[in-house]
Amino acid sequence: MAKFFDSIPNPLRRMVERQRIFFVATAAAGARVNVSPRPTAETLRITGPNELIYLDMTGSGAETAAHLKADGRMTVMFCSFEEQPMIVRFFGTGRSVFKGTEEYQTLLDTHFDGQELPGARQIVVQTIEQAQSSCGYGVPFFEYEGERSTLKDWSTRKGDAGIADYLEEKNLVSQDGLPTGLEEVAEALKG
Repeated sequence: MAKFFDSIPNPLRRMVERQRIFFVATAAAGARVNVSPRPTAETLRITGPNELIYLDMTGSGAETAAHLKADGRMTVMFCSFEEQPMIVRFFGTGRSVFKGTEEYQTLLDTHFDGQELPGARQIVVQTIEQAQSSCGYGVPFFEYEGERSTLKDWSTRKGDAGIADYLEEKNLVSQDGLPTGLEEVAEALKG
């Protein structure tokens, strides 16, 4: 049976912090709903009873940034694949904090020890209005084997100038033509 909370209770926080993957869902009027998987260990931080942040790397699309700019609604979901069955969802709003801004650097220094992943383009901040837990009985068991290095390797090979070019070519608008705001990041990378 689903339970709702006005903030993140400690048992849910502990469950979330043990996961290796999470899913981010966003939408905007006239656009498709987007759901993206994200790695947890290196990128996600719970920064308060009603806030989480994650470090977002450059990828083939930028739907989350576009949807947050246009609408702001965001749901983050975690599934327990290796232990007690449980699904946790955080409902709320999100915003992008772009690389190259003072706030980005402050969040990076405070929550990631100043360590940035190759190809990082933004830190997404979610304000959580409600947390939900549910049974997860339909979630299968999976064993964790490790992280893929492909995106990090690609970003390292590209370097800042190559990432800036890629952002300009592929990440300035969403699949549905919505602006992402990532031109600020491309400009910052070019110096």
